[in-house]
Amino acid sequence: MSLRFRFFPALLAASAFFLSATEGQTLELKPFKDDLFAYPATLSSGDNGAYTVLDYREMRDINQRDEVPEKRVHAQYTDPGVRRVQQDLMLKTDAGDVRHVAIGKTEGAAIIVLYLHGQGGSRKQGVDDFTFGGNFNRLKNLMAENDGLYLSPDFPDFGDKGAAHVAALIDHYAGKSPGAKIFVACGSMGGILCWKLADRKDTGDRINGLLLLGSLWDESFLTSPAFKRRVPVFFGQGSHDVVFDVAKQEAFFRSILARSKTYPTRFVRFETGTHGTPIRMVDWRGTLNWMLTKAP
Repeated sequence: MSLRFRFFPALLAASAFFLSATEGQTLELKPFKDDLFAYPATLSSGDNGAYTVLDYREMRDINQRDEVPEKRVHAQYTDPGVRRVQQDLMLKTDAGDVRHVAIGKTEGAAIIVLYLHGQGGSRKQGVDDFTFGGNFNRLKNLMAENDGLYLSPDFPDFGDKGAAHVAALIDHYAGKSPGAKIFVACGSMGGILCWKLADRKDTGDRINGLLLLGSLWDESFLTSPAFKRRVPVFFGQGSHDVVFDVAKQEAFFRSILARSKTYPTRFVRFETGTHGTPIRMVDWRGTLNWMLTKAP
């Protein structure tokens, strides 16, 4: 056999190995303004590193970060050029029409992130470039720069109808990006929908992570399809949240660990932070990269 023909099978084998290794790699989101959005100092930690208390300070983390406090962040925290890949869309589904904003790849995405707003919010909250310290702008850019898709929908309520609308949205875009990992972030009362999605058979078997930001707890999660799949859960809570008590959320977090000490869950407590603090302060890249390593 000639050298040329002996070499060809070896080349094919090497190529197959390379492709297999590449496909097996976990997606890791590339940095975007990481120095500006890095967490403040750690005050304490516990539960083998799953629980962290951070040194949040309103004067530094709002007043110095924002040009107009709570309304407009300083320009260096944002890159509004991401609006070039932002669309305001309407999806017709059997559950009803779902108006939503989409940023990034609506087909063939590597990762899909949804943000579900709280009481009084709308799809516009999750795509505002300038409020919450520019943190939504960072998430938009992270998705756009990493072949991802970010969705911020409207929904009719926080009950079964709202969950059905969000489930239909997930079903549509999951079909367009069958290889994508899907993460759902819920602010405040939007957390009701996070837990409902975890408990549904369709979405509970499909989603790959939940982020509860200044939100609430639900014991039904402990028997849900998502829990059985060990879907990672992140909790961010301000210690001075007067809407949802931090102690009760911490107790729920520990009830998850009581069921399984190795369950993939993390709790970040922003000391002195209030109800909206976790939405402003969550490190999207760090949290999503951790979830990508744990996602079922």
